[in-house]
Amino acid sequence: MNKKINTKSKNNIESSSRVPNMLNLYRTQVISSMVTRFNYKNSMQVPKIRSISLNMGIGDAKANSKKLDSAIKEMGLITGQKPLVTKSKSDISNFKIRKGYPVGCKVTLRSTKMYEFFERLTCVALPRSRDFRGLSFKSFDGRGNYNFGIKEQIVFAEINYDDIDSVRGLNVTISTSAKTDDEAYWLLKEFGFPLREKPTKKTIDEAA
Repeated sequence: MNKKINTKSKNNIESSSRVPNMLNLYRTQVISSMVTRFNYKNSMQVPKIRSISLNMGIGDAKANSKKLDSAIKEMGLITGQKPLVTKSKSDISNFKIRKGYPVGCKVTLRSTKMYEFFERLTCVALPRSRDFRGLSFKSFDGRGNYNFGIKEQIVFAEINYDDIDSVRGLNVTISTSAKTDDEAYWLLKEFGFPLREKPTKKTIDEAA
């Protein structure tokens, strides 16, 4: 009996001590590259990713509970975390939606799960998107956050096409501690996130 407990404890310790690849990349390469690029006085000034939020809207969730259940299941498979059901904050007569009606689901990832999802998103899901040519560099909100949409949930390897009832899109928000859009842009680029290249000042002058 004691032997089983000790073995289980050992496995838990090994699991908790495993460092995600993206976090290891941040510590070994991203920090030094950002310090060089922006001349930070110390590594503590380097911005970091705080959280990644995913939101999936279901227009007829109230009328069709199976679609909501399916969306929740898919979001759970994609993120590895149980989603929260989002509800309407007000009445929307045009869509026959009343306040408190379920309209979708969301997940906010932090720490280890966040870095693990970020790796799958960057290395697997986005490159699998149809006609993918990189994400726009204009989708920063001026406060260090990057927002973009994914048209089909089937780009994630965790989703089996034969098991879904319909193709759904989702919104993704990457929240960072960067103070400017430029810092946030280069932070994500150093991770290998597929953002399109910004035009240089020289290129802009030549075009003008």
